[in-house]
Amino acid sequence: MKYFALLFFLISFEVFSQDVISAKKGDITISPITHGTLVLERNDQVIYVDPYGGAALFEGHKKPTLVLITDIHGDHLNQETLDGLDLSEATLIVPQAVADKLPEGTGESIEIIANNQAKTINGVKIEAIPMYNLPESAEAPHTKGRGNGYIVHLGGKQFYISGDTEDIPEMRTLKNIDVAFVCMNLPYTMDVDQAASAVSEFKPKIVYPYHYRGSNGFSDFEKFKSLVNDAAPEVEVRLRNWYQ
Repeated sequence: MKYFALLFFLISFEVFSQDVISAKKGDITISPITHGTLVLERNDQVIYVDPYGGAALFEGHKKPTLVLITDIHGDHLNQETLDGLDLSEATLIVPQAVADKLPEGTGESIEIIANNQAKTINGVKIEAIPMYNLPESAEAPHTKGRGNGYIVHLGGKQFYISGDTEDIPEMRTLKNIDVAFVCMNLPYTMDVDQAASAVSEFKPKIVYPYHYRGSNGFSDFEKFKSLVNDAAPEVEVRLRNWYQ
């Protein structure tokens, strides 16, 4: 019995493990949830990013005040998960393509934001950054302008959320990013070398490889860390278990 109690504790600790980022007027906690899904929390602000995997994964977290959705694919816009969450006080920040698919009455309100636009919601500035595949084509899994990456300004820090993107110039030219979440799942986004090369150029203070499972299995995040450490040793690479 003691063994199972200890095992449950260890599993719970892994699922609910959090990182803390020091910030002005209140630290920020980062909670990896699964795949491309995470929670940012600071004081009374609770931000869910691409809620996916079922509402049960969010048990133990406060209900959201903001929900960011990057794209229309089911691992980003997941209606089943949204339906299971308490969104009564949440503003959903989404691109137009996502807004077109959301049922009426989802969340307290919906704010539509396009690439290269910025809005301040509940005191939090959100910038929409392009995310798309190269070469650009109408047949690409992610076409330019449909989805959003985001920069979240919180507590004097800038958090970059890549969404599903390839190694695009708009990412390489980012400045002053404190924490970046960068995808690397083939064949839909970047491979490990592309992701490491881009990160080594825009040099966030901290980077989390996330969204690293594709149709070919898991990307080699240890290789990603090694490549970034060699090219840009000032960047802290944090490896977390996004897949329980």
